[in-house]
Amino acid sequence: MLVAGSTLGPYKIVAPLGAGGMGEVYRAHDTRLGRDVAIKVLSPHLAATPEVRARFEREARTISQLNHPHICTLFDVGREGETHYLVMELLEGETLAHRLEKGTLPTAEVLRLGAQIADALDRAHRAGVVHRDLKPGNVMLTKSGAKLMDFGLARAGLPAAAPGALTESPTVSRPLTKEGTIVGTFQYMAPEQLEGKEADARSDIWALGCVLYEMATGKRAFEGDSQASLIATIMDREPRAILEIKPLTPQALERLVRQCMAKDADERWQSAGDVRRELEWVAAAGSQVGVPVAAAGRSRGRALTTRTIAGVGLAVVLFGAGYFAAGRLTGHQTADMTSKRLTFERGFIGNARFSPDGKSVLYSAAWNGGASEVFETRTDLSTTRSLGLSAVNLHAVSRRGELALGRQAVWYGFWGGPLAVVPLSGSAPRDLLADVFWADWSPDGKTLAVVRRVGGQDRLEMPAGRVLVSTSGSLSDIRISPDGHRIAFAEHPVSGDMRGSVAVVEAEGGKETLTGEFANVAGLAWSPDGREVWFSAVTRGTQQSLVAVTLGGRQRAIAQVPASVILKDIAPDGRVLLATQRGSLGIRGRSSTDDKERELGWLDWPWPRGLSVDGRMLLLDDQGETAGPTYTVYLRNMDGSPPVRLGEGSGCAFSPDARWALTIHYGPPHRLILLPTGSGDTLSLPRGQVETYQEANWLPDGRRVVFVGAERGRPQRTWVQELRGGPPSAVTPEGTVGVTTSPDGRWVAAVTPDSAIVLFPLRGGEPRSVARLGPYEQICQWSADGRTLFVSRWSGRLDVFGMDVQSGARRLWRTFEAPDPAGLRGMTCVVTRDARSYAYGYIRILDELYLVEGLK
Repeated sequence: MLVAGSTLGPYKIVAPLGAGGMGEVYRAHDTRLGRDVAIKVLSPHLAATPEVRARFEREARTISQLNHPHICTLFDVGREGETHYLVMELLEGETLAHRLEKGTLPTAEVLRLGAQIADALDRAHRAGVVHRDLKPGNVMLTKSGAKLMDFGLARAGLPAAAPGALTESPTVSRPLTKEGTIVGTFQYMAPEQLEGKEADARSDIWALGCVLYEMATGKRAFEGDSQASLIATIMDREPRAILEIKPLTPQALERLVRQCMAKDADERWQSAGDVRRELEWVAAAGSQVGVPVAAAGRSRGRALTTRTIAGVGLAVVLFGAGYFAAGRLTGHQTADMTSKRLTFERGFIGNARFSPDGKSVLYSAAWNGGASEVFETRTDLSTTRSLGLSAVNLHAVSRRGELALGRQAVWYGFWGGPLAVVPLSGSAPRDLLADVFWADWSPDGKTLAVVRRVGGQDRLEMPAGRVLVSTSGSLSDIRISPDGHRIAFAEHPVSGDMRGSVAVVEAEGGKETLTGEFANVAGLAWSPDGREVWFSAVTRGTQQSLVAVTLGGRQRAIAQVPASVILKDIAPDGRVLLATQRGSLGIRGRSSTDDKERELGWLDWPWPRGLSVDGRMLLLDDQGETAGPTYTVYLRNMDGSPPVRLGEGSGCAFSPDARWALTIHYGPPHRLILLPTGSGDTLSLPRGQVETYQEANWLPDGRRVVFVGAERGRPQRTWVQELRGGPPSAVTPEGTVGVTTSPDGRWVAAVTPDSAIVLFPLRGGEPRSVARLGPYEQICQWSADGRTLFVSRWSGRLDVFGMDVQSGARRLWRTFEAPDPAGLRGMTCVVTRDARSYAYGYIRILDELYLVEGLK
């Protein structure tokens, strides 16, 4: 026991704060920085035990990985003689356990604090850390909200404890935690932990459900007179319904907690981020979530809209695993609806179609970080087999039993690649056409409709070469009607942006737009009778719906779901294939100021866009939980300090002096906006004849900007604009785009429709060819000496090369990899001209495929 006035290194002990299973906690004063801290001291009799000392050190390493507003911050770790100690943030307040002794919390507080705890867990899980001892005693309530503490049992990629290893919780305050292979506090432990199995993130989600239950009811979810009876209760029984104890509790909260505490880990929410978003949805929905609905207790999630980032079409959809959200669908005939899960691996699904006889489902998927393959699943037997077609993706299945495959585009629908055809009965694929993004078979199986990008424009062709629709934006999800007379598709005004409308074109020509613009359109198919087009889209705010529209433009909601789904196919008998997704984004970066790589993502869905010249500040986009046409721009220092919101728009680049952030406001109308990074007023640049923008950058003089834009009905090209001058002027031919400029401001590096890198002069001179980009490559930055272009290549990891601008020769500069390859959908990076600072982002999406019956 330390006494007041004693010291540990530079820390002066003030008073004891408490004790746990592994030592004491003291209030202390940091004499160097003049602040009060909390010091956790390992008990001397335990310090002599190597296993305990190892756990103490593990806690230090674990907490040091985590930087989050709702996680207790580790300041220092030290040793004074034989005394081992941790120095942590001093939290003023009370534990959640002490607060619950006073009674239940108001529902609004349950939702707010629960979301904060879930957010802290999500941050830990994304760093590979499982807490394993979440309970009210390990949550501190402060003025700034909940703080998650005590990672003494946390696992960060370590093997399970060996039998007999010391596993007593460092924060045990009740006698139900004992030594053995079971670690944690029994009342909050998941069934798999009680069985001695390895805990993962879903075990923490179980504990979170128990904590939420206790916050809402004032009672523990599971009680027992002994350890044996408590374990039996957890393993075999369900807790009383929250609504029985607190009748005014929103039903949505009841369902959420029930899914957290599902006995089977596969049936729980699969990420704490999903739980956070769900809690926020319940809080935002207010009393509406208390309205009874049919089939309560099924899983549900919340929609996020989509955006293409660095060439990757991102359809982030948050969803609980185990059941499709049948009980939360609203609309017509949902009482008769049933669903069946078809896939159970970790990864993403490209496309899915019914077989010609309707007895099986064919789909392409990349599981557990592997290459994309084509699989067949029987709908009656639930048996799955690989067709032996690797590194391909399914476009469509003809009634004659032929598969249309994308050969080169490993990630379906996001890059064009060669189109091949292979019989379902088996043989070698036969190449038909290059650079195809989407394809569908005519009803007789003799003709293909395709979408190709030619001359900077997306073209819908049927047959190949005969253009029916052309746009400088993008076309997706093409489907030919059952009678073969029409083609339905989604049309997006800006290439790579999922906002768009649904349209139909006659096979003989003549387009008609059927709907207005939705924030997100993804997935489309004809009804069996050919009278309607069904599609999935965000319809209001963040409400995701399955919608039907007639050829006359009359719309109806088939079903509304509080989570995004993607419609894949409809069988002639009315059965529907729907895919759900769970997604996550991450950002890491390093600044030359401290040469330390750190986590730079936070909360919602940020994405790196640009670095300041000195490499100290990062510009990010975040679409967050909105479904509108605009995004939010943030500034974040590379030292990891909290982000600063600059305003609405899509961030593009800092000005050379870092006083302005160049952004795109998607309107309508589209505009280039300058947001001040400090004091000052927002400035809007004149548009001239430019109607849509996609990316932008500053020229080194800080007086001009360069951007990719398009006039109405024309392909995109690169433009230059004076900040104080008139309208922009084009500097590259149509279809040739790029905004990376040389350090002397003389050249812009742009990419032609045939993937050639060409340097275009900004003031006199002739264009110069450099080299050609390969598949999944893009230009990142121009080096400070003007001799090198940094080029990235995505191939399951991100390789960045230095390309000589004279010879085109390449040299590998750096390779970036995401923490977990399963479901990895894409990566991008930003780098300073001197290559001393960088940031990279990665997208992971995990899909599930469902067969649904009863939708009408």
